[in-house]
Amino acid sequence: MAVNKCIKYLLFFFNLLFWISGCIILGVSIYLKVSKDGNQITNESLPGIDLMIAIGVIIMVLGFLGCCGAIKENRCMLLMFFVSLLIIFILLLAAGILGAVGEKKVKDWVKERLGKFTPLSKQPQSVRDDLEKLQRELKCCGLVNGPGDWEKIPDSCRCNATDTDCNNSKVYSTTCSARIVTWMEKNMEVVIGIAFAIAILLIFGMVFAMILYCQIGRKDSVSTNA
Repeated sequence: MAVNKCIKYLLFFFNLLFWISGCIILGVSIYLKVSKDGNQITNESLPGIDLMIAIGVIIMVLGFLGCCGAIKENRCMLLMFFVSLLIIFILLLAAGILGAVGEKKVKDWVKERLGKFTPLSKQPQSVRDDLEKLQRELKCCGLVNGPGDWEKIPDSCRCNATDTDCNNSKVYSTTCSARIVTWMEKNMEVVIGIAFAIAILLIFGMVFAMILYCQIGRKDSVSTNA
């Protein structure tokens, strides 16, 4: 029994795209990692760059396994590819469930990570400069305890009386950790959408890999019997 060429080249094309996307993710992540313009505060609260690098490497390896397995009709590579996709799918599903039920824990985790920067008076000037830049952009003041995080409240905390978050002292009342959590919540729909699209791709990849794996097995069996 011959291997279905359509399935074979569909799987190869799928994995080629998979590998290219891994290269793009890895390249962008490394660029962000070595960039000197990164904000230490946001890097600490959103430490996703290292995770993106790992994901890029994993996707590249899986894409290579899938491409070679499809073209060479190698059952071992296809099986490794299938098992790897299945593990990623399970982890993705588990992460989605944990993210849905553990929203409060995520907020507490962000505050805990940012809490290490307090008291601000003991932090290097570069950290304080990064926080002031963040305060101007997000219209917030302090990290965890609000203006109380500063010994002397900087100008970046000052606000106009017309601002909704401006208190009686004309200082932003919202902490930057709260702003970061709000930003994360607003972008959660985008993250869920991307995760859903990845899950669909993983399912298609597993189906194609298993179909081709079984077809190669039947072909090898017929060849042996002949």
